[in-house]
Amino acid sequence: MATSQVETVSSGADKAKLVAALLLVIASIAGFYLLSKQGAAAQWGVLAVGLIAAAATFLVSEQGKQLLGFGKDSWREVKKVVWPTRKESLQMTLYVFAFVVVMALFLWLTDKTLEWVLYDLVLGWRS
Repeated sequence: MATSQVETVSSGADKAKLVAALLLVIASIAGFYLLSKQGAAAQWGVLAVGLIAAAATFLVSEQGKQLLGFGKDSWREVKKVVWPTRKESLQMTLYVFAFVVVMALFLWLTDKTLEWVLYDLVLGWRS
C-alpha cells in the first residue's frame, strides 16, 4: 500500500516572515489601543497599516504563495461550475416541497395506523 508523504520545506527566511507578520499583527492591535487618546483616525490608521503590512509580509512567504495559488485554483474551479437556471431552481424547490408534504402524510398515516393497531386492537384502551 503506497502512502503519500507531504513534505513541508520551510526555510529560516520563511519562518522569519511568518514571525514578522505575527509581530506586525500584534503591534498593530497594541497600537490601536495605545493610541486611544490620539483619536479614532490615528487608531484605525495604525491598525489598517499594520494589518496590511502583516498581510503583505505573509503573502511573500512560501505559505502565503501557496494560499494565493490555492485561491487562484479555487476561483478557476468556481468558473467551471454550471449554475442552474431560475426555472431549474424553482422546479427543484417545488420537488423538495412536494416530497416533504408526501413524507409528512406518509408518517402521519403510519403513526395513526400504529396507534389504532396498538391501542384499539391489541390493548383495547379505546373501547
